Amino acid sequence: MALLSYLKRYPLTLLCAAGIWYLCLMRPPSVKLDFTNVPGFDKVVHVGMYAAMCGLLWFEYLRHHTRLQPLRLLLGAVCLPALMSGVIEVAQDRLTTTRSADVFDFVANVLGILLAAGAGVLYHRYRQQR
Repeated sequence: MALLSYLKRYPLTLLCAAGIWYLCLMRPPSVKLDFTNVPGFDKVVHVGMYAAMCGLLWFEYLRHHTRLQPLRLLLGAVCLPALMSGVIEVAQDRLTTTRSADVFDFVANVLGILLAAGAGVLYHRYRQQR
């Protein structure tokens, strides 16, 4: 019953998370694009993916709640996405032959998570003052 509730309340977040899983475990395309040779471009993509997913999570959370529940948000909007990121990095290393684990990808993912959390808290405060 609780799973159905999460599917109804967080459909965009869950769809984005599924997309991240797919993108991170799929075979990379053989086409090389010019901008992929830019140093650090991969890390910017990681920050963006996790900031987008967690931004959606905060959007959907704030749509259904008027008060923040700090412990629930710490676990569900910070720790759980960070855990997902770590599991994906291990899965890339163990389950694929075309990907590898990278601790700096994990750090970039966590940075995206924290940026979304900061934006979510700031938006909530702004919304409360209006």
